[in-house]
Amino acid sequence: MINRRRFLTTSAVFGATLVAFPRTLLEASGAETVITILHTNDTHSQIDPLPPNDRNAGKGGVARRATLVKRVRKENPNTLLVDAGDVLQGTPYFNFYKGEVEYKAMSAIGYDAGTLGNHEFDNGVEALAAALKFANFDIVSANYDVKGTALEDRVKRYVVKTVGGIRVGLFGLGISPTALITPANFKGVTFVDPLIAARDVVKKLREEERCSLVVCMSHLGYHEDGKQGNSFLASQVDGIDYIASGHTHIFMEQPVTATQPCGAKTLIFEVGKSGIYVGRVDFTFRTGKLVAAAGRLLDLRNV
Repeated sequence: MINRRRFLTTSAVFGATLVAFPRTLLEASGAETVITILHTNDTHSQIDPLPPNDRNAGKGGVARRATLVKRVRKENPNTLLVDAGDVLQGTPYFNFYKGEVEYKAMSAIGYDAGTLGNHEFDNGVEALAAALKFANFDIVSANYDVKGTALEDRVKRYVVKTVGGIRVGLFGLGISPTALITPANFKGVTFVDPLIAARDVVKKLREEERCSLVVCMSHLGYHEDGKQGNSFLASQVDGIDYIASGHTHIFMEQPVTATQPCGAKTLIFEVGKSGIYVGRVDFTFRTGKLVAAAGRLLDLRNV
């Protein structure tokens, strides 16, 4: 049983079509391209390292994260940095500055995309829209319909990035607001079944946008017991290569795999909370086709 207090170590081998490679980044041959995805989730306004009274005292902090991201990008320029939601709420930075500090910090670090968690709505739709003015990266959510709200010009269903000649589709999914978000704070936003939204957007990314790698930033959570979280999502939707998971604060040391309806594999990775760790997955492409993937946890303590 995976829980918030226990670390999970699970193999990230893809099986017949994709094979794991060693933890050190392989030097790509002339016909190979390695795309690195870095991911955070549930950072919860933790700008500084955690305080002395915390069980993870001294860990995390956006300055260390910025240094780590810079090092990885120097090692492999074909790197994307994404977030799976709940950027906001948890420290006085949010109480006083309403999201400005968090999104400015993420912009300075160089995030490429992020999605919306339930705590992004703690001050309401208008306040979230105001905070997102400080984010100079893409915000995506395929199943929060924001048409007609202050978020309409800021939240996209998906984005496509071309990295190392590979088209990468990025989309987000948000958890049901029921019992999590005060209705008044979600006013005007329509929740769409994540399975329906995911099938539609993945089809567009694969067929219309011609993406060779599809990444979902999902705030549905990770559950072992069949609940409708990210394992369930992967088991019901074809075409998602990687789910950067958030919401349940699970500490994984490596990604886990789930089997799609077609038999292909989806990697799922969740890296705890408060920005203590960063997840890394390296995808190897050969002549434009995905042939291998492997992931691991990056510890910020030694940065």
